[in-house]
Amino acid sequence: MAKRQIEQDVELIKERKRVLFFALPLSFTTYTITEKKLLYKTGFLSTNEDEILLYRVQDMGVKRSLGQRIFGLGTIEVHSQDKTMPVLTIKNIKHVNEFRAILSENVEKEKTRRKFRSTEILDGDGDFGDYGN
Repeated sequence: MAKRQIEQDVELIKERKRVLFFALPLSFTTYTITEKKLLYKTGFLSTNEDEILLYRVQDMGVKRSLGQRIFGLGTIEVHSQDKTMPVLTIKNIKHVNEFRAILSENVEKEKTRRKFRSTEILDGDGDFGDYGN
């Protein structure tokens, strides 16, 4: 009987959701970037795991409230074409800029590797909306 070789992704960075005050990692939520996926895991006794394939990520942005800035935290909002999780909000993580840079770099690498191209969505009348004016 032949054993099937399971391909392992290399973990690039892992962050934990933190409590806003004092930036303590008291949460059981982790966000991990591998070469091909963004993994989201939450829970202690009962766990929930989900993933977004990096080539499906469309856009991301960083938000930092005053409290987050004081404690060195930030939030990344990831928009994707994933059916189960089109928007993932990565809340209160410490190295937010490093995490976003690694995510962005690996999204582009994965899209290039898969020769994936996306096009901009036009309004129903073929107009670029407010952007063309």
